[in-house]
Amino acid sequence: MDVVVEEISGAPAERSRAAGESAEAWRAMFGRVAAGEQAGLEALYRAMARRIFGLALWRTGSVEDARDVVQEVFVRVAESRDRLARVTSPLPWLLAMAHHVAVDVARRRRRPSTPLEAVPHLVAPEREGDPVDAARASRLLAALPAAQRDAIYLRHYEECTFAQIGAITGVPTFTAASRYRLGIARLRRLMEVEP
Repeated sequence: MDVVVEEISGAPAERSRAAGESAEAWRAMFGRVAAGEQAGLEALYRAMARRIFGLALWRTGSVEDARDVVQEVFVRVAESRDRLARVTSPLPWLLAMAHHVAVDVARRRRRPSTPLEAVPHLVAPEREGDPVDAARASRLLAALPAAQRDAIYLRHYEECTFAQIGAITGVPTFTAASRYRLGIARLRRLMEVEP
């Protein structure tokens, strides 16, 4: 399966509707993969590749590394198909795996990374009236510590609860909430300072 990930776009709600994200739908998809269905793995890839790429990009700061993370996650999913039928919360399980793989990839980085400020995290929605300066927001987000960026990404783009963020990143719920709140507070201060 070739990993091809284009720009990340689409609002979380649009992604949620497109992926049919009920817990039962995710468990059914995992069940298909566990049964060895190639079509099940392809459906899972279509539903999750961009989301995993987005999380990995925020963590690694490198498009190439984020692509490697996507590939590694799906290799691990395919290799652990016998365990998939027992996973009770597939979406957080996948996001946790992606987070851990991204952290590992960032630690053993083999290539120089593109400065995070140069990678657009956000795509400005096309709407009339109040324009969103996505480039500025991306630049400010890049100034946050990685743990705070992760918490903000998971809360706003993946619509995770603090408990889910904690489970995904391997920290207590309180720590996940604290990282999010500190990141938002720091982001607000940066927005006030930078013209």
